[in-house]
Amino acid sequence: MSDMLSEKRKIKSAKKMRDIMTTYYLDAMTAGQHNKQVAWITSGGPVEPLVTMDIIPIYPENHGAMIGASKMGEDLCIKAEDMGYSSDLCSYARADISCSIVKGGPIGGLPKPDMLICCNNICGTVLKWYEVQARYYKVPLFILDTPVCHTRYSPEIARYVRTQIDEYIAFLETMTKRKFDYDKMAQVGRLAYEAQQLWQKVLNTTAHKPSPMSAFDAFFFLALIVTLRGTQIAVDFYKELLEEMEQRIQTGISMVPDEKYRLLWDNLPVWYRLKWLSQKFSDHNACLVADTYTSAWCGAIKYTDENNFLDSMAEAYTMIYLNIGVDQMADQVLDMIKFYDADGFVMHSNRSCKPYSFGQMDIMRIVREKTNIPVLMIEADMVDPRSFSQSQIETRIDAFMEIIKNRKITRNN
Repeated sequence: MSDMLSEKRKIKSAKKMRDIMTTYYLDAMTAGQHNKQVAWITSGGPVEPLVTMDIIPIYPENHGAMIGASKMGEDLCIKAEDMGYSSDLCSYARADISCSIVKGGPIGGLPKPDMLICCNNICGTVLKWYEVQARYYKVPLFILDTPVCHTRYSPEIARYVRTQIDEYIAFLETMTKRKFDYDKMAQVGRLAYEAQQLWQKVLNTTAHKPSPMSAFDAFFFLALIVTLRGTQIAVDFYKELLEEMEQRIQTGISMVPDEKYRLLWDNLPVWYRLKWLSQKFSDHNACLVADTYTSAWCGAIKYTDENNFLDSMAEAYTMIYLNIGVDQMADQVLDMIKFYDADGFVMHSNRSCKPYSFGQMDIMRIVREKTNIPVLMIEADMVDPRSFSQSQIETRIDAFMEIIKNRKITRNN
């Protein structure tokens, strides 16, 4: 009986997304045979110009997540350390750098790039990481610099970043020996905007009680808004996923059986322990209904003009979650706690991702002061399992959930 219920809760769109991603990687692996070029690009970088120029974008960070989920992170990180890279470096970077050498990982390494595109709106590590890979593969590297907007997006920042967008386009024209198609760019921009809107609507369905999916599912379905943003494929897929979520709500299918508690997650996933964490919270009748990570790929909607996408790109790609001030980040967290009616806040203090983790103590303080909900801090790493202590984290989760349960009992009485 439990197996039947478990099967019923499975999200049917998962198979289609796996098929889409398999085709995507096969296309990239055989790009040279079809006279196509491959560009490695950071996850927060502006991909739409690449789509416009028919260049296949590949994301080393996505590959890092795959390495973590496949439980291959430890061996590849150790290999990088043997090469001389510090264990304090980002585990995505370590795994990706060593993967290039040994052609390892779940898909046997990434296809060789013709160029690298690095946007530092997510962190500073990517600059050196992409310089290392540009030297290794002996290919050109374009760097798009987005200053951190601690308080606001100033006119000076706007001019600075917008100028670089033009330089980026000129770089792509040089690399492809073709003129940039601005009409096609406008269409790609509209598709990117539509996909982001659909992805936000998918995430919004978890405001329903009980939630039709969890943040652990969102971590999986995020892949297309990153890799195929600006394509009809992403738009069509998220329309279908949204329909499935709405159908699950109508028929009363929840991801967590007997959902009683709703939680918000902060920071990247612990890729190699997703199943364990999901089950651990589910055993407490708790569902992680939302997270700050997957919602970051639709946060730029409010800065985007779908009818003038190219000119609005500078602000949209500068004002992302990791490139704003801690107070602004906290405001977004508070909005999510209210919208999803979260009973608790789980923060992953991620040893690898410094920009995501450094401000967490301040955000924790603000959340406690303004919402009074319990906050749990888990210390781990997104890819390297050597930083994960199951017994310690299990004890913390049990104590955290006990606090939430007692608060609910007290309120109900």
